[in-house]
Amino acid sequence: MSKYIIRRALESIPVIIGVSILVFMLLRLIPGDPAIAILGERATPENIAAIRERLGLNKPLPEQYIIWIGNLLQGDLGNTVRGNIPIANELRSRFPATIELSLVAITLATVIGVPMGIFSAVRRNSPVDTATMFGALLGVSVPIFVLGLLLIYLFGVQLKLLPFIGRIDSGIKLETRTGLFVIDSILTGNWEALQNTLSHLILPAITLFTVPLAIIARITRSSMLEVLNQDYIRTARAKGLGERPVIFSHALRNALLPIVTIIGLQLGTLLSGAVLTETIYSWPGIGKWLFDSIIARDYPIVQSVTLIVSLIYVIINFTVDILYALVDPRIRVA
Repeated sequence: MSKYIIRRALESIPVIIGVSILVFMLLRLIPGDPAIAILGERATPENIAAIRERLGLNKPLPEQYIIWIGNLLQGDLGNTVRGNIPIANELRSRFPATIELSLVAITLATVIGVPMGIFSAVRRNSPVDTATMFGALLGVSVPIFVLGLLLIYLFGVQLKLLPFIGRIDSGIKLETRTGLFVIDSILTGNWEALQNTLSHLILPAITLFTVPLAIIARITRSSMLEVLNQDYIRTARAKGLGERPVIFSHALRNALLPIVTIIGLQLGTLLSGAVLTETIYSWPGIGKWLFDSIIARDYPIVQSVTLIVSLIYVIINFTVDILYALVDPRIRVA
Protein backbone atom coordinates (compact mmCIF):
# COMPACT_ATOMS: atom_id res chain seq x y z
CA MET A 1 0.00 0.00 0.00
CA SER A 2 2.82 2.40 0.87
CA LYS A 3 4.48 1.82 -2.52
CA TYR A 4 1.16 2.59 -4.23
CA ILE A 5 0.78 5.86 -2.29
CA ILE A 6 4.37 6.92 -3.03
CA ARG A 7 3.94 6.16 -6.74
CA ARG A 8 0.72 8.17 -6.91
CA ALA A 9 2.34 11.07 -5.04
CA LEU A 10 5.30 11.14 -7.44
CA GLU A 11 2.91 11.06 -10.42
CA SER A 12 1.18 14.15 -9.02
CA ILE A 13 4.36 16.26 -9.06
CA PRO A 14 4.47 16.81 -12.88
CA VAL A 15 0.77 17.67 -12.77
CA ILE A 16 1.38 20.32 -10.10
CA ILE A 17 4.26 21.81 -12.10
CA GLY A 18 2.15 21.87 -15.26
CA VAL A 19 -0.73 23.49 -13.39
CA SER A 20 1.55 26.21 -12.02
CA ILE A 21 2.84 27.00 -15.52
CA LEU A 22 -0.68 27.16 -16.98
CA VAL A 23 -1.95 29.38 -14.17
CA PHE A 24 1.06 31.67 -14.52
CA MET A 25 0.62 32.00 -18.28
CA LEU A 26 -3.15 32.35 -18.10
CA LEU A 27 -3.22 36.04 -17.23
CA ARG A 28 -0.17 36.79 -19.39
CA LEU A 29 -2.03 35.55 -22.47
CA ILE A 30 -4.97 37.90 -21.99
CA PRO A 31 -4.88 40.60 -24.70
CA GLY A 32 -3.81 44.01 -23.46
CA ASP A 33 -1.59 45.22 -20.67
CA PRO A 34 -2.66 44.01 -17.19
CA ALA A 35 -1.34 47.24 -15.67
CA ILE A 36 -3.63 49.32 -17.90
CA ALA A 37 -6.56 47.00 -17.16
CA ILE A 38 -5.97 47.34 -13.42
CA LEU A 39 -5.61 51.13 -13.47
CA GLY A 40 -8.45 51.89 -15.87
CA GLU A 41 -9.03 55.64 -16.04
CA ARG A 42 -5.97 56.28 -13.84
CA ALA A 43 -3.65 54.73 -16.43
CA THR A 44 -1.04 57.45 -16.73
CA PRO A 45 2.46 56.47 -17.89
CA GLU A 46 3.80 56.98 -14.36
CA ASN A 47 1.10 54.83 -12.77
CA ILE A 48 1.52 52.11 -15.39
CA ALA A 49 5.25 51.97 -14.77
CA ALA A 50 4.69 51.82 -11.01
CA ILE A 51 2.18 48.94 -11.29
CA ARG A 52 4.42 47.02 -13.69
CA GLU A 53 7.32 47.44 -11.27
CA ARG A 54 5.23 46.41 -8.29
CA LEU A 55 3.86 43.29 -9.98
CA GLY A 56 7.15 42.42 -11.67
CA LEU A 57 5.62 42.71 -15.15
CA ASN A 58 8.67 44.50 -16.51
CA LYS A 59 10.84 41.36 -16.14
CA PRO A 60 11.17 38.50 -18.67
CA LEU A 61 8.52 35.78 -18.34
CA PRO A 62 10.93 33.02 -17.17
CA GLU A 63 12.28 35.31 -14.47
CA GLN A 64 8.73 36.26 -13.44
CA TYR A 65 7.81 32.59 -13.13
CA ILE A 66 10.88 31.71 -11.07
CA ILE A 67 10.25 34.63 -8.71
CA TRP A 68 6.58 33.67 -8.41
CA ILE A 69 7.35 30.01 -7.64
CA GLY A 70 10.01 31.04 -5.12
CA ASN A 71 7.51 33.25 -3.33
CA LEU A 72 4.89 30.48 -3.39
CA LEU A 73 7.28 28.00 -1.78
CA GLN A 74 7.73 30.53 1.03
CA GLY A 75 3.97 30.92 1.44
CA ASP A 76 3.92 34.36 -0.18
CA LEU A 77 1.06 34.74 -2.66
CA GLY A 78 1.70 38.44 -3.13
CA ASN A 79 -0.51 41.39 -2.24
CA THR A 80 -3.85 42.55 -3.55
CA VAL A 81 -3.97 45.50 -5.92
CA ARG A 82 -6.82 46.98 -3.90
CA GLY A 83 -5.50 47.85 -0.45
CA ASN A 84 -2.14 46.10 -0.84
CA ILE A 85 -3.27 43.36 1.59
CA PRO A 86 -1.36 40.04 1.74
CA ILE A 87 -3.35 37.54 -0.30
CA ALA A 88 -2.36 34.64 1.99
CA ASN A 89 -3.95 36.36 5.00
CA GLU A 90 -7.14 37.07 3.10
CA LEU A 91 -7.23 33.50 1.81
CA ARG A 92 -6.88 32.09 5.33
CA SER A 93 -9.84 34.15 6.50
CA ARG A 94 -12.09 33.25 3.55
CA PHE A 95 -11.26 29.65 2.70
CA PRO A 96 -12.81 28.15 5.90
CA ALA A 97 -16.17 29.64 4.87
CA THR A 98 -16.02 27.79 1.56
CA ILE A 99 -14.83 24.58 3.26
CA GLU A 100 -17.69 24.67 5.74
CA LEU A 101 -20.36 25.27 3.11
CA SER A 102 -18.88 22.69 0.72
CA LEU A 103 -18.59 19.95 3.35
CA VAL A 104 -22.19 20.43 4.45
CA ALA A 105 -23.38 20.39 0.83
CA ILE A 106 -21.40 17.30 -0.22
CA THR A 107 -22.40 15.45 2.97
CA LEU A 108 -26.07 16.08 2.30
CA ALA A 109 -25.67 15.16 -1.36
CA THR A 110 -23.94 11.89 -0.48
CA VAL A 111 -26.22 10.88 2.40
CA ILE A 112 -29.33 11.50 0.29
CA GLY A 113 -28.03 10.78 -3.23
CA VAL A 114 -26.44 7.35 -2.69
CA PRO A 115 -29.55 5.78 -1.06
CA MET A 116 -31.70 7.38 -3.77
CA GLY A 117 -29.57 5.80 -6.47
CA ILE A 118 -29.53 2.40 -4.76
CA PHE A 119 -33.29 2.37 -4.22
CA SER A 120 -33.90 3.52 -7.77
CA ALA A 121 -31.69 0.75 -9.18
CA VAL A 122 -33.34 -1.93 -7.06
CA ARG A 123 -36.81 -0.68 -8.14
CA ARG A 124 -35.83 -0.21 -11.77
CA ASN A 125 -38.59 1.08 -14.09
CA SER A 126 -41.00 1.47 -11.19
CA PRO A 127 -42.88 4.72 -10.50
CA VAL A 128 -40.42 5.38 -7.66
CA ASP A 129 -37.50 5.00 -10.07
CA THR A 130 -39.13 7.34 -12.56
CA ALA A 131 -39.88 9.95 -9.89
CA THR A 132 -36.36 9.73 -8.46
CA MET A 133 -34.64 10.17 -11.81
CA PHE A 134 -37.04 12.98 -12.76
CA GLY A 135 -36.09 14.74 -9.53
CA ALA A 136 -32.41 14.19 -10.28
CA LEU A 137 -32.83 15.57 -13.79
CA LEU A 138 -34.68 18.58 -12.37
CA GLY A 139 -31.88 19.16 -9.86
CA VAL A 140 -29.30 19.28 -12.65
CA SER A 141 -31.44 21.41 -14.94
CA VAL A 142 -32.52 24.24 -12.61
CA PRO A 143 -29.83 26.97 -12.65
CA ILE A 144 -28.31 27.68 -9.25
CA PHE A 145 -29.01 31.40 -9.42
CA VAL A 146 -32.70 30.71 -10.13
CA LEU A 147 -33.02 28.19 -7.29
CA GLY A 148 -31.13 30.45 -4.90
CA LEU A 149 -33.28 33.47 -5.62
CA LEU A 150 -36.47 31.39 -5.31
CA LEU A 151 -35.40 30.04 -1.92
CA ILE A 152 -34.48 33.53 -0.73
CA TYR A 153 -37.83 34.92 -1.85
CA LEU A 154 -39.85 32.07 -0.33
CA PHE A 155 -38.08 31.29 2.96
CA GLY A 156 -36.26 34.58 3.55
CA VAL A 157 -38.55 37.32 2.27
CA GLN A 158 -42.09 35.89 2.34
CA LEU A 159 -42.00 33.41 5.24
CA LYS A 160 -39.09 35.08 7.06
CA LEU A 161 -37.98 31.69 8.41
CA LEU A 162 -34.31 31.69 7.48
CA PRO A 163 -31.54 34.28 7.09
CA PHE A 164 -29.97 34.58 3.66
CA ILE A 165 -27.01 36.96 4.08
CA GLY A 166 -23.60 36.06 5.47
CA ARG A 167 -22.51 33.31 7.88
CA ILE A 168 -23.68 34.71 11.22
CA ASP A 169 -25.62 37.69 12.54
CA SER A 170 -23.48 40.73 13.27
CA GLY A 171 -24.76 40.96 16.84
CA ILE A 172 -23.51 37.51 17.84
CA LYS A 173 -19.95 37.18 19.11
CA LEU A 174 -18.01 34.02 18.33
CA GLU A 175 -14.45 33.14 19.24
CA THR A 176 -12.90 31.69 16.11
CA ARG A 177 -10.34 28.91 16.39
CA THR A 178 -10.62 26.92 13.17
CA GLY A 179 -12.56 29.38 11.02
CA LEU A 180 -15.35 26.81 10.71
CA PHE A 181 -18.15 28.49 12.62
CA VAL A 182 -20.06 25.28 13.40
CA ILE A 183 -16.95 23.65 14.88
CA ASP A 184 -15.92 26.85 16.68
CA SER A 185 -19.39 27.18 18.23
CA ILE A 186 -19.18 23.62 19.58
CA LEU A 187 -15.60 24.00 20.83
CA THR A 188 -16.42 27.20 22.70
CA GLY A 189 -19.83 26.02 23.91
CA ASN A 190 -21.55 28.97 22.23
CA TRP A 191 -24.91 27.37 21.48
CA GLU A 192 -26.53 30.62 20.38
CA ALA A 193 -23.84 31.03 17.73
CA LEU A 194 -24.25 27.37 16.71
CA GLN A 195 -27.97 27.77 16.16
CA ASN A 196 -27.47 31.00 14.25
CA THR A 197 -24.67 29.55 12.11
CA LEU A 198 -26.73 26.48 11.21
CA SER A 199 -29.69 28.66 10.24
CA HIS A 200 -27.43 30.69 7.91
CA LEU A 201 -26.09 27.46 6.36
CA ILE A 202 -29.45 25.96 5.39
CA LEU A 203 -30.36 27.97 2.29
CA PRO A 204 -26.85 28.15 0.75
CA ALA A 205 -26.29 24.43 1.41
CA ILE A 206 -29.62 23.46 -0.18
CA THR A 207 -28.85 25.63 -3.19
CA LEU A 208 -25.36 24.19 -3.52
CA PHE A 209 -26.12 20.50 -2.95
CA THR A 210 -28.86 20.09 -5.56
CA VAL A 211 -26.53 19.53 -8.52
CA PRO A 212 -24.14 17.13 -6.70
CA LEU A 213 -27.16 15.29 -5.29
CA ALA A 214 -28.62 14.73 -8.73
CA ILE A 215 -25.31 13.64 -10.24
CA ILE A 216 -24.45 11.28 -7.36
CA ALA A 217 -27.93 9.70 -7.49
CA ARG A 218 -27.73 9.08 -11.25
CA ILE A 219 -24.18 7.69 -11.12
CA THR A 220 -25.09 5.43 -8.19
CA ARG A 221 -28.12 4.11 -10.07
CA SER A 222 -26.14 3.42 -13.25
CA SER A 223 -23.29 1.73 -11.37
CA MET A 224 -25.66 -0.39 -9.31
CA LEU A 225 -27.62 -1.48 -12.37
CA GLU A 226 -24.42 -2.62 -14.06
CA VAL A 227 -23.35 -4.65 -11.01
CA LEU A 228 -26.80 -6.13 -10.35
CA ASN A 229 -26.69 -7.77 -13.79
CA GLN A 230 -23.44 -9.61 -13.04
CA ASP A 231 -23.31 -13.39 -12.64
CA TYR A 232 -22.01 -13.32 -9.07
CA ILE A 233 -25.09 -11.39 -7.96
CA ARG A 234 -27.37 -14.02 -9.47
CA THR A 235 -25.23 -16.70 -7.80
CA ALA A 236 -25.55 -14.99 -4.41
CA ARG A 237 -29.31 -14.88 -4.78
CA ALA A 238 -29.40 -18.51 -5.94
CA LYS A 239 -27.55 -19.49 -2.74
CA GLY A 240 -30.43 -18.07 -0.74
CA LEU A 241 -28.86 -14.84 0.51
CA GLY A 242 -31.32 -12.18 1.55
CA GLU A 243 -31.84 -9.12 -0.60
CA ARG A 244 -30.19 -6.77 1.88
CA PRO A 245 -26.85 -8.67 2.04
CA VAL A 246 -26.88 -9.01 -1.75
CA ILE A 247 -27.41 -5.28 -2.26
CA PHE A 248 -25.12 -3.87 0.41
CA SER A 249 -22.44 -6.54 0.87
CA HIS A 250 -22.02 -7.66 -2.74
CA ALA A 251 -23.45 -5.12 -5.17
CA LEU A 252 -22.74 -1.79 -3.46
CA ARG A 253 -19.08 -2.48 -2.69
CA ASN A 254 -18.37 -3.43 -6.29
CA ALA A 255 -20.27 -0.36 -7.51
CA LEU A 256 -18.37 2.05 -5.27
CA LEU A 257 -15.55 3.08 -7.63
CA PRO A 258 -17.64 5.33 -9.92
CA ILE A 259 -19.49 6.67 -6.88
CA VAL A 260 -16.27 7.56 -5.06
CA THR A 261 -14.96 9.20 -8.24
CA ILE A 262 -17.99 11.43 -8.72
CA ILE A 263 -18.13 12.39 -5.03
CA GLY A 264 -14.47 13.42 -5.18
CA LEU A 265 -14.99 15.47 -8.33
CA GLN A 266 -18.06 17.17 -6.91
CA LEU A 267 -16.22 17.98 -3.68
CA GLY A 268 -13.41 19.51 -5.72
CA THR A 269 -15.92 21.61 -7.61
CA LEU A 270 -17.54 22.83 -4.40
CA LEU A 271 -14.25 23.58 -2.65
CA SER A 272 -13.05 25.53 -5.67
CA GLY A 273 -15.57 28.13 -4.67
CA ALA A 274 -19.23 28.07 -5.58
CA VAL A 275 -19.18 31.50 -7.21
CA LEU A 276 -22.91 31.83 -7.88
CA THR A 277 -24.07 30.49 -4.53
CA GLU A 278 -21.62 32.58 -2.50
CA THR A 279 -22.44 35.69 -4.51
CA ILE A 280 -26.21 35.26 -4.13
CA TYR A 281 -26.02 34.72 -0.36
CA SER A 282 -23.12 37.16 0.26
CA TRP A 283 -21.20 34.21 1.65
CA PRO A 284 -17.65 35.42 2.46
CA GLY A 285 -15.82 32.53 0.77
CA ILE A 286 -13.27 32.33 -2.03
CA GLY A 287 -15.98 32.08 -4.70
CA LYS A 288 -17.42 35.51 -3.94
CA TRP A 289 -13.89 36.84 -3.42
CA LEU A 290 -12.87 35.59 -6.87
CA PHE A 291 -15.98 37.11 -8.45
CA ASP A 292 -15.34 40.50 -6.83
CA SER A 293 -11.66 40.34 -7.86
CA ILE A 294 -12.50 39.62 -11.49
CA ILE A 295 -14.88 42.59 -11.55
CA ALA A 296 -12.20 44.80 -9.97
CA ARG A 297 -9.47 43.29 -12.21
CA ASP A 298 -7.35 42.38 -9.21
CA TYR A 299 -5.19 39.93 -11.16
CA PRO A 300 -2.92 38.72 -8.31
CA ILE A 301 -6.00 37.44 -6.46
CA VAL A 302 -7.39 35.77 -9.59
CA GLN A 303 -4.06 34.08 -10.23
CA SER A 304 -3.67 32.89 -6.63
CA VAL A 305 -7.22 31.57 -6.28
CA THR A 306 -6.99 29.79 -9.64
CA LEU A 307 -3.78 28.09 -8.48
CA ILE A 308 -5.32 27.06 -5.15
CA VAL A 309 -8.38 25.66 -6.94
CA SER A 310 -6.19 23.64 -9.30
CA LEU A 311 -4.14 22.26 -6.41
CA ILE A 312 -7.34 21.27 -4.62
CA TYR A 313 -8.36 19.17 -7.62
CA VAL A 314 -4.94 17.50 -7.70
CA ILE A 315 -5.11 16.70 -3.98
CA ILE A 316 -8.65 15.36 -4.22
CA ASN A 317 -7.77 13.18 -7.21
CA PHE A 318 -4.81 11.81 -5.24
CA THR A 319 -7.11 11.09 -2.28
CA VAL A 320 -9.61 9.35 -4.58
CA ASP A 321 -6.81 7.16 -5.93
CA ILE A 322 -5.98 6.10 -2.36
CA LEU A 323 -9.65 5.36 -1.68
CA TYR A 324 -9.72 3.24 -4.84
CA ALA A 325 -6.99 1.03 -3.38
CA LEU A 326 -8.88 0.71 -0.11
CA VAL A 327 -12.17 -0.15 -1.79
CA ASP A 328 -10.67 -2.54 -4.36
CA PRO A 329 -7.27 -4.09 -3.42
CA ARG A 330 -6.81 -5.29 -7.02
CA ILE A 331 -6.02 -1.72 -8.06
CA ARG A 332 -2.89 -1.36 -5.93
CA VAL A 333 -1.73 -4.84 -7.00
CA ALA A 334 -2.12 -3.88 -10.66
